[in-house]
Amino acid sequence: VVRRHLLQRYEHQPFISCLAGFYSCRWKRYQRQRTEPGKCCCKMCLFFPLLIGAFCFSLVFLYMWGEGKNDYNNFDWYNYGNLGFWFLWSLVILIVAAVLFSYISLLMVLAMCLLAEGQQLYLHWSHKIGTFVVLGFSIACLFALSILWTDHWKTARLSFQITAPYLHIGAIAIMVLLSWPVALHAIRADKKVIQVVIIGPYLAILLFLFLIPLGMYSPCIREVGTLGPKPALIGHRGAPMLAPENTEMSFRKTIEHGGDGLETDVTISYDGVPFLMHDSTLKRTTNIKDIYPNDTDQNAALFTWNALEKLNAGTWFLKDKPFSFMGSLSEADKKQAMNQSIYKLSSFLRLADSHNKLVIFDLYRPPEKHPYRNLWISRILTVVLKESGIKPHLVLWLNNNMRSFVHSVAPGFQQTVGSKAPIEDLLKNNIVKLNLVYTDMSSEDIRKYAEANITTNLYVVNEPWLFSLAWCSGAHSVTTNAVHLLKNLSQPLFLMTPQQYNIMWILTDITSLLLISLIFAL
Repeated sequence: VVRRHLLQRYEHQPFISCLAGFYSCRWKRYQRQRTEPGKCCCKMCLFFPLLIGAFCFSLVFLYMWGEGKNDYNNFDWYNYGNLGFWFLWSLVILIVAAVLFSYISLLMVLAMCLLAEGQQLYLHWSHKIGTFVVLGFSIACLFALSILWTDHWKTARLSFQITAPYLHIGAIAIMVLLSWPVALHAIRADKKVIQVVIIGPYLAILLFLFLIPLGMYSPCIREVGTLGPKPALIGHRGAPMLAPENTEMSFRKTIEHGGDGLETDVTISYDGVPFLMHDSTLKRTTNIKDIYPNDTDQNAALFTWNALEKLNAGTWFLKDKPFSFMGSLSEADKKQAMNQSIYKLSSFLRLADSHNKLVIFDLYRPPEKHPYRNLWISRILTVVLKESGIKPHLVLWLNNNMRSFVHSVAPGFQQTVGSKAPIEDLLKNNIVKLNLVYTDMSSEDIRKYAEANITTNLYVVNEPWLFSLAWCSGAHSVTTNAVHLLKNLSQPLFLMTPQQYNIMWILTDITSLLLISLIFAL
């Protein structure tokens, strides 16, 4: 009789029994105690904050890593340099982070439902281990980002300029959902102090969320008619999501999809032929392991052009798939990619000139004891001015070595610099364009430089939200791996007028306030 009395509460509440089963793994044993709202079990009070902490840290990391998709290729390339083999680590981390966040979110929902029903929280030991795993993984990843990839935090801060209005709505919605258990526990608390402890922080956070839009800034919240022209698109090593980087196929794909310019990297062979290669060695983007297995770690500049011509520069692309979210290639494109070879600078420039495309390139100085170690600038100028025949105004000259000499020899080049500087110094050195990493993006700086007729190019911008932010900030052009995707954007994402945003903000606050008041009143 006593046992039947103890089990009576759960025998007629299968929903609570199901919640407790998932949370506590008590499928055959019924809960024998109930905690009245406003009171808590000591074990719950000790471990529930840890559960909240794991949820918050996993949410922060998932958001940061998700917004960092723009730089996944850089992350994988960094790991390739350290590990010696190519693997999509960025995608694996994203999947793991999403799975762990989903798991901890489910535990949080179960815990909140049980609390709302006044049930004690007995988290099963396996879930406790899982919570520690989520917490440890999230903290370790955030710490690693802080040490190894500090620019990622700048990317996250930039993303807030786009996502903040929508994160605000999401945060308000969560506060509305939390109002039910908060009201239940606060109203039934037997001491005023406990009521204040429960309601005080909740109302403080709610007030902060109501007022935070006063301090928000986004260049995409602007008046109608004030948006500048769409930034020009410069293909980063061509179209590396569609074809092997720095190959003729890659650059032709950029032109085919309407790119406005081409970006590449230039190395000089041992016998003085400038060719396109980003890495210092040939092992990532060629089949050198098959052709010259004993020279895989040798600097690319130490090979003659005759040796370089024998290498295939396309088969690796089909094997390694360098980007996490690459589309599938047609059979014709696969066949073409497999037959790509290392591309000459002169051929690259002729291709750009024939289609009237801008070119910008990084020049790599040859290593010690290279015949062109001290003649590299003059050799490049010879190819650009005499061998290729490209129109000078199409060349964005980025290298800072011997800039005065280069300007005197080729005054038609668009002199470009890779860092911010006082406007007076830039004009003195005939600089007409800045080539900046996107994390240095500032609408105010872009506007000031534009007033002095100095345009800004941002690199490398792949994600639509980041391109939208560059567009709203006034960038003249962007270097991108995704010309084929960004070309289709007719206007920035998340573009709205201040009036539209004010309406969205006020309606959100009023609606949430009414719902929360109604819940507390009931």
